[in-house]
Amino acid sequence: MSGVILVLSGPNLDQLGRRDPALYGTATLDEHVTRLSEAARARGYALRHVQSNFEGDLIEAVRDATDCVALIVNAGALTHTSWALADALATFAGPVVEVHLSNPAAREPFRHLTTLAGVVAGSIAGFGALSYDLALEAACRLVERGPDVAGS
Repeated sequence: MSGVILVLSGPNLDQLGRRDPALYGTATLDEHVTRLSEAARARGYALRHVQSNFEGDLIEAVRDATDCVALIVNAGALTHTSWALADALATFAGPVVEVHLSNPAAREPFRHLTTLAGVVAGSIAGFGALSYDLALEAACRLVERGPDVAGS
């Protein structure tokens, strides 16, 4: 297969490596993206990355992703608040995989709500850096299997 996989990174993810390393690890966002880019390339995909601390930028990135075959999204705290991002993700034609380094279900109660669950094929959370690797694997497999399994 081939195509572009878009990775969306929400607010404060540009602080990875410095922000609460006991919870989020010591790897920077750039290190995660570099590792994912190499893994995607090995599978025949290109990786595009957009990080923003602004909800509207992420929504626009989804709308501009018409050439992408899959999305991987770590919306950060927007996971729990952004119906607008959920609406944008619902318009994407390919599979969308949600990813989190930590496990929101094991954290503060406000993090248990997800506005994205109904519009993603699945969510991978709580495995630290491995979460990104698993999300890329899931996205690739969903693309390669076709639309009959994406979102199911």
